[in-house]
Amino acid sequence: MRSAGSPPVRRTGFWHRIRAYFLAGVLITSPIVITLALALWLVNFVDSHIVPLIPEQWNPDTYLRELFGFKISIPGIGVVILFVVITLIGWVTASYLGRIFVRIGENIVARMPVVSGIYGAVKQIMETIFRNQSQAFRRAVLVEYPRRGLWTVAFVTGKAEGEVRSLIDEDLINIYVPTTPNPTSGFLLFVPKSDVVYLDMTVEEAFKLVISGGLVTPPDRRPEGQQNIPPGDKIEPPAKVANLSGG
Repeated sequence: MRSAGSPPVRRTGFWHRIRAYFLAGVLITSPIVITLALALWLVNFVDSHIVPLIPEQWNPDTYLRELFGFKISIPGIGVVILFVVITLIGWVTASYLGRIFVRIGENIVARMPVVSGIYGAVKQIMETIFRNQSQAFRRAVLVEYPRRGLWTVAFVTGKAEGEVRSLIDEDLINIYVPTTPNPTSGFLLFVPKSDVVYLDMTVEEAFKLVISGGLVTPPDRRPEGQQNIPPGDKIEPPAKVANLSGG
């Protein structure tokens, strides 16, 4: 028998449990379904552009149709062919003769007014991303943007150099501020290194935070004693105890 001062017992109804189970199922299956759907879309997109370029007598679908008597399409053939072609191009261009052909092609592109600018920018970006010693997108930071008091997640893309560094007498770094939920668009800022707060979260975790609009928040990996310290504050060392012995 329930006493007068005790809270009422909340009974969980059948439909309430069904709703909880359904939401749990959605939470588990949604990432899998979305990932598979995106992968399938990418495979179909590549196949639709690569497979039509294969001669009919070399197309695997032709042999399957002759073998079984009806049309059978193997998904992913275009992806495999694209991978092989890109690998072969890399192998050829790694040789001396291949580098000569690349240099000739770049000289031809350099003479095209609009194409040369696009090609140069894309090439520089790709070289920066794939260069081993590059620090591009390897650190996530917090920066006050677009005004003081508002903080946003950004990514360090390098150190300011060239004319920007010469005109401004400060230690500047390049940071990329992505937009939500599409991080491929954003803003390039040159900020003093002292104005950013470096985060312990990985770049992948920071991207998840941006893409999800704050719904997916990574855990705080800092030591327990530093988790409640605001950005910019320093940990004061413990005060020294006076030596009463006089030594």
